[in-house]
Amino acid sequence: MGTTIKKIEVFGIGMPLVGTFTSGGQSKNITKCLVIRVTDSDGIIGVNSIDPSTRAKSPNTAAELAVAIRDKLTPALIGEDPTNVNRIYDICSKTAPQQPGAAAGVELACIELTCQRHGIAFHEYAGGAVIDNVLFNAWVGELPPDEAAAEALKWKNDGFKSMKIKVGNNASVDGARVIAVRDAVGSDIQLRMDANQQCSVDQALALCNEVKNCDMQLFEQPVAKDDLDGLRKVRREGGIPIMADEAISDHASLIRAIKADCADYIKFGIKQAGGMLPAAKMMATAEAAGLPIVLGHGFGLDLSTTAEIMLGATSHNVLPGLECVGPLKVTDTVCTTKLDISKGHISLPTGPGLGLELDENKLGKYGFSI
Repeated sequence: MGTTIKKIEVFGIGMPLVGTFTSGGQSKNITKCLVIRVTDSDGIIGVNSIDPSTRAKSPNTAAELAVAIRDKLTPALIGEDPTNVNRIYDICSKTAPQQPGAAAGVELACIELTCQRHGIAFHEYAGGAVIDNVLFNAWVGELPPDEAAAEALKWKNDGFKSMKIKVGNNASVDGARVIAVRDAVGSDIQLRMDANQQCSVDQALALCNEVKNCDMQLFEQPVAKDDLDGLRKVRREGGIPIMADEAISDHASLIRAIKADCADYIKFGIKQAGGMLPAAKMMATAEAAGLPIVLGHGFGLDLSTTAEIMLGATSHNVLPGLECVGPLKVTDTVCTTKLDISKGHISLPTGPGLGLELDENKLGKYGFSI
């Protein structure tokens, strides 16, 4: 008999942020994440993390997903082959069908374990990298124009080639912010703006008009996630390419967005997709539909960030400027070395697995009870 799962551990991590971040009208100064560690019968270990959104609702908060992994998935998976990731994912999905983040966390750790067993990097497991130098996307918060311009100029001077500007639903206020950023960084930086669903169709179109001379790369999720008709209207009348983000929660929602013809770009992260295997399938579907992908999530630990870096490097259909920039927003890491993406790019990590090792002291320092 081959290797089997001997132990699954889940750690709740409350990682302090470098400041207070506001997105979609909600603010936070700590991000709650989960670290999952799977040990097989030969003593080989696989690790990864998942990072639920601040807006996650029951039963998909970090604490609830941790309980699901501990009390539901672990009993169902002990004794299973961790390298049979299709079967692991199938068991997880059936055991906790309403909590896809739990399945994603265990699936990712089992993939990392498999990589460790075979001495290959995570991107090799995903088929191999086609990109060796990975670029990242910076961000500018909902700030007054002068402060937004200063923040954007800092990112440019650090080496970033693209950045996202957070906007709300006031066209004149938000437009002034975007115009100030464009004036500050010049024409050689790609600019995106993100409303996090805060606009009505009319408000979104008004903002598009305000920034029509700013050469925007894309406008991310201006209207409510379920309003695909509204998203299509903004796309057709606003003059700026539209990216669907919150509207994309799984493969089925991706298909709905494609059929609705409401987006020019699609955005999701591995956890948002439900795991690495479903994320890879969604990437293939989006590419077949002619839709480039923006990959990543904003508040991840080094583990999940590295997984997205490595997956993103396997496809030319992934837009340069990954949005897995969590390590820039947190004060520390739970690993023995910290991932440094502060210059806006890195050479592709090589592994094996994610090439990271957990720091037991940090797990204790930032842990919260489950």
